[in-house]
Amino acid sequence: MGPQRIVCLTEETTEWLYLLGEDARIVGISGYTVRPRRARQEKPRVSAFLDGKIDRIVALQPDLVIGFSDMQAALADQLIRAGLNVLVTNQRSVDQIFDTLRMVASLIGAQHQAETWLASCRQRQAEIAAVAAGWACRPRVYFEEWDDPMISAIQWVSQLVGIAGGDDVFPELAVQAMGRNRVIADALEPARRLPDLIVGSWCGKKFRPEKVAARPGWAELPAVKNGELHEIKSCDILQPGPAALTDGLEQLHRLFVAWAARQGS
Repeated sequence: MGPQRIVCLTEETTEWLYLLGEDARIVGISGYTVRPRRARQEKPRVSAFLDGKIDRIVALQPDLVIGFSDMQAALADQLIRAGLNVLVTNQRSVDQIFDTLRMVASLIGAQHQAETWLASCRQRQAEIAAVAAGWACRPRVYFEEWDDPMISAIQWVSQLVGIAGGDDVFPELAVQAMGRNRVIADALEPARRLPDLIVGSWCGKKFRPEKVAARPGWAELPAVKNGELHEIKSCDILQPGPAALTDGLEQLHRLFVAWAARQGS
């Protein structure tokens, strides 16, 4: 049976439970949830990212609250002190996302549905990687998670860039779990690494390619000269769950396919 009344403090768990057909277990969601869209109409919104309506969450009588990342530690502490069962995961890589999805599914007895979906997802990743393997060259990609300060791609995004057919220009930062350790202190460093594409996903606010292109010293970047500045919505790639593994990956791959075609690959 597993938990019957679940509060999801972040979007990826909500999306996953809907995909598994177990959305009836959800009694509360994050106010930032946009996937699936229907969840906003069907479920009460009881939290932001760093904080939540503790009294309201308690009143829902959840038997499990699920959150994500060390950044929710203070919120998790409040909920634990209120007597609730809290699970906070800290997945950072593609493999860890798969493992977390599998773990959540096992908690509710939905292993079969989960394994079917996960296998299909792995198969699609393999197909995309096979397409990219046939290209004569791969694009160099600067993925920007935030603009001020500039923060480069978290590990799962960097790995998805690789699966999709590109090469992250800041691979040494991608292995850093904390955003503060992926800050690019030298504003000219991305320019020195000559990205062919710039992909922005500014964690909840609109990407402004014209502002990026106008940064001092960036005019001669291949990406800027060729107009290769693109946005992927943060809900599609910065949530460590189903969206990143599907829509986020597919959007990256489409960008890279188009770039490779222009190179004659």
